Amino acid sequence: MERVKIVTDSTADIPKVVIEEFEITVVPLNIHINNETYLDGIDITPMEFIEKMRDSKELPKTSQPSVGKFTEIYEQLGKDECDIISIHMTSGMSGTFNSAKTAADMVNAKVYVFDTQFMSMAEGYFVVEAARLAREGKTALEIIDFLEKMRNKVKLFVVVDTLDNLVKGGRIGKGKAFISSILNIKPIAMLENGVYSPVAKVRSYGQIVKYLTNFLVEDTEGKQIKRVNICHADSLHLAKKLKDSIQNVFNQIDVEIGETSPIISTHTGPGAIGFFYYTE
Repeated sequence: MERVKIVTDSTADIPKVVIEEFEITVVPLNIHINNETYLDGIDITPMEFIEKMRDSKELPKTSQPSVGKFTEIYEQLGKDECDIISIHMTSGMSGTFNSAKTAADMVNAKVYVFDTQFMSMAEGYFVVEAARLAREGKTALEIIDFLEKMRNKVKLFVVVDTLDNLVKGGRIGKGKAFISSILNIKPIAMLENGVYSPVAKVRSYGQIVKYLTNFLVEDTEGKQIKRVNICHADSLHLAKKLKDSIQNVFNQIDVEIGETSPIISTHTGPGAIGFFYYTE
């Protein structure tokens, strides 16, 4: 029976208990803030990072793991001649996939590098499913085929509370951000094909909750909902409001809330939430 080992990056936001249960190898990204460098998920917690980011005049910087780090991990895991599936955040927004791909081409181990076209907990769905299938004895190619078919079954939304980080990062202009702040506009975006697409602009937390709940109801009609997750960057109150709204409609569904990786909150800023679900 072929053995397959699973590797991912720290943006997948997978709970540590799940990582340990499935023996998933997580490669941390790097965070640079206030002239200090941290390993995501190892040297700094999400809330510690939020506080540092609030106090920082400059936007923190993030960087993908080095090719050398991936090479080291692949060589270590491949010593017993098992196959490796390395599953990562969208290549459209990070160089992590490319670092992993370059490393995979440099080692003797058989490494399959998979671009989920998602990030955060949506990326984590692919990682956990791959680990589950590997435990069941599926081959690497069977797992990759399953993951390819998963892409149209996963949805990811991001809602930002402030546009400050998007301005600092050069993603939108100051004028547009100023107008949006006056109007109290909170943009909602969906990650599709690896890049963000704006889908709505609302002006209150209540409208955020209503929009996302209604979208879930309409999009999942006739489908089986397998997972629903919410992550937040110091916005637990909004995450709870959304969870309560969803469970008022789907009272049998468990909605899990978690903190998002500093890698994600660097770009979204404090107060943001991510909303994810996976259907069959």
